[in-house]
Amino acid sequence: MAKSEVFEGDQSVAVAKVTTELKKELHRLVKAIIEDSSSEDENGFGCIDRANQTLQALKELKEGGGKQRSSSIKRLNDNNRNNNESSTSVWASCPQEFRCPLSKELMRDPVILSTGQTYDRPFIQKWLKAGNRICPRTQQVLSHTILTPNHLVRDMITQWCKNRGVQFPGPLQYPEQDGLTEADRDLFISLLKKMSSTQPEQKEAARTLRSLTKRMPSFRALFGESLEAIPQLLTPLAQNKSQTEIHPDLQEDLITTLLNLSIHDNNKKLVAETPMVIPLLLDALRSGTIETRSNAAATLFTLSALDSNKSLIGKAGALKPLIDLLEEGHPLAMKDVASAIFNLCITHENKARAVRDGGVRALLNKIKNRVHVDELLAILAMLSSNQKAVEEMGDLGAVSCLLSLIKETNCARNKENCIAVLYTICYYDRTKWKEMREEESNYGTLSQIVQNGTSRAKRKASGILDRLNRAINLTHTA
Repeated sequence: MAKSEVFEGDQSVAVAKVTTELKKELHRLVKAIIEDSSSEDENGFGCIDRANQTLQALKELKEGGGKQRSSSIKRLNDNNRNNNESSTSVWASCPQEFRCPLSKELMRDPVILSTGQTYDRPFIQKWLKAGNRICPRTQQVLSHTILTPNHLVRDMITQWCKNRGVQFPGPLQYPEQDGLTEADRDLFISLLKKMSSTQPEQKEAARTLRSLTKRMPSFRALFGESLEAIPQLLTPLAQNKSQTEIHPDLQEDLITTLLNLSIHDNNKKLVAETPMVIPLLLDALRSGTIETRSNAAATLFTLSALDSNKSLIGKAGALKPLIDLLEEGHPLAMKDVASAIFNLCITHENKARAVRDGGVRALLNKIKNRVHVDELLAILAMLSSNQKAVEEMGDLGAVSCLLSLIKETNCARNKENCIAVLYTICYYDRTKWKEMREEESNYGTLSQIVQNGTSRAKRKASGILDRLNRAINLTHTA
């Protein structure tokens, strides 16, 4: 008897569960039929057929006995399995533009990175949390890590799903894998206390904090819970007035921990506005190991994602040591240094500082030697809005350098940046018109850009040619 009661109870629960699922499925199908009522393709009819089957199953569950109900449940399970197989086939055939470049799967929550590329939110967040500061697809350095919802792509995916009679899948939900325990918090407090202890303990604690803040976003967030956490972390650097007293490994671990903290968006303002941070980063830029200097530059780049931090870092005098490090040209540091200078020079006052601190000469020397041309050319184009920078470019032979680069590069963005700088030089300095006319006469360099360049490059090249042609006409008229 007990066995029978358990069986009947289990069956009642199963029937109630199946009934609920059937009603949900029917509601979805009816909605799909109504919204696609003007469509006469086979997918629309497929929705109608499945709605009829669902209604029949509901009717049998309501009217039938145990045997009939079991049959209905079995048919529903078979139907769901077929639908799942059908859905799997649909997802496999989705257009490439709807797939995340990282997961290769249909995007559920498409977002735009600063480079203009679109990714599924959880996968690009995981990429950023791992400390990556470049776009996975283009390999461009990110100017910031803010993710913008791509409503257009989401709407296109939703419509594509509707047209095929399948439901748009919701965003992927991941369980919190890095939640902190009380033991984790105790460890955090203990490690910070060791920063006021002996050097061996400081080094051990710094190495542990570097590792934890790299692997666990929750440990990065912990520093934002207390205004004293960052000053405690940096106690060994603040106590030693002379850089020669600081152990190189200890300085590297602490600066790298700052880099890890700055990746966390909620920490950017706190880290930059902690009074000792920027001066210690500048000390590290000038006198640390090459890895420490590179990570200090990367930290300044990451912090400068906030406009308020750009101004703060520029006023503190960061551009001079960054430009000095750029001139040294160490391969390990170049990318991070270029990224930091680019970000900082987005603001007008920092452009003037970069020009004053020798930025134009340093950039042109590296570009002439074909070192990190993509990144440095973008900075040069940005600085060309400063008149003093343009004058210096003309004096340092930028025109011949940029014209030769246009002829040898296949990169449309580099051609565009070259033309943008040449356009500004042409506007401010008439003494360079002769050189540009000769280039055009011998090689047709500008005309080729007008025909094959990006839309911006075409406008700039046309503008240069117009000026040169007007000057020729005026000369003939005179």
